[in-house]
Amino acid sequence: MERVARVSEVIAGSPISFDEAIKAGFERANLTLRNITGLRILEQRISVEDGKIREYRVRMEVIFVLEA
Repeated sequence: MERVARVSEVIAGSPISFDEAIKAGFERANLTLRNITGLRILEQRISVEDGKIREYRVRMEVIFVLEA
C-alpha cells in the first residue's frame, strides 16, 4: 500500500519552556490534522522583555499521512 505524507508548519509559544511550546503546538495541530506521524523542530527562539524571558517559541513541521 502506498502512502503519501504532507507537512504543515506550526509556530507555538509558552511562557514555561520549549517542551511546553512543543506540546502546545502539537495539541493544537492534533485538533485539525489527522494521522500525525511526527514532528520536526526547525527553530527555537526566546522572547525577552525588560531583561526577562517572556516566551519560549518553537517553529516546527507537523508530518501527517494523507487519507486515501
